[in-house]
Amino acid sequence: MTNPTTSPTATSAGVLPAATRLGPTELVVRDLDRALAFYTGPLALRLHWRDDDAGRAGLGAGGEDVLVLVADAAVRPAGRHAGLYHVAVLYPTRLELARAAARLAATRTPISGASDHGTHEAIYLPDPDGNGLELAADRPRDAWPDFHGTIDAIRPRPLDTDDLFRLVGSGPVPEHVEPGFQTGHLHLHVGDLEAADRFYRDVIGFEPIVELPGSAKFLAAGGYHHHVAINVWRGEGVPPSPPDAAGLRHWTVYVPTAADVDAVRERAARAGTRVTERTDGILLTDPSGNAVLVARDPA
Repeated sequence: MTNPTTSPTATSAGVLPAATRLGPTELVVRDLDRALAFYTGPLALRLHWRDDDAGRAGLGAGGEDVLVLVADAAVRPAGRHAGLYHVAVLYPTRLELARAAARLAATRTPISGASDHGTHEAIYLPDPDGNGLELAADRPRDAWPDFHGTIDAIRPRPLDTDDLFRLVGSGPVPEHVEPGFQTGHLHLHVGDLEAADRFYRDVIGFEPIVELPGSAKFLAAGGYHHHVAINVWRGEGVPPSPPDAAGLRHWTVYVPTAADVDAVRERAARAGTRVTERTDGILLTDPSGNAVLVARDPA
């Protein structure tokens, strides 16, 4: 993949800094106990905190939250509308992904797919509410294919699961995920591909990486393979996710400085995009109703 040149801070052209990374993703679930049994069981995440009065819980590898679950007993499974396709949680090493695969096999947890994307390897599965998850591990950047915007470069190949299991061997698998576990990317259903592309490029500041013409686009900061993907696979013109559907509450983009948050705020004002001010950053909504929080990196 070609790596666009970016400066450490936001540029006058409206590009996100190379140090941009993703923070926690908030997912709506119907039953908090059921969801936590899945995320702390087969997925082996650590429960960081739980607030039963608010129906919320934070999960990760013991440091920053990677996922925040928000319970609502009235929600129903997602339907044909915009919203979450999947959130990719990123393991720090291929060994850690192999251990994740071993845990899924040991607990007989069903998966929906497994792919080798060249840049990263991935296992796909839903949580108990149908929220899409991608368990992923990146290859070293110097081993990534050169995309050049071509379709063939991003077409998935079968994942070599036998090699993953050989990596684990017969030794014990740790009870929890290791430090370094984080959010890798978000993949979203949208109703208007071009409108969503303009939002994530011209307002948020991601750069285009590759596209499937008329179908999907992949964007990132700092030359990453993608921080966000958008698709119209549920149909052009589908409505936003209804408030009573399981799925995405919002996802988080961390930028290095307060000035970088200000730059996004200014781009949003020029584009006529509504900004909701929060104590932890600014919340914006793409044209299909998918919400993204832009915040200064707390690290």
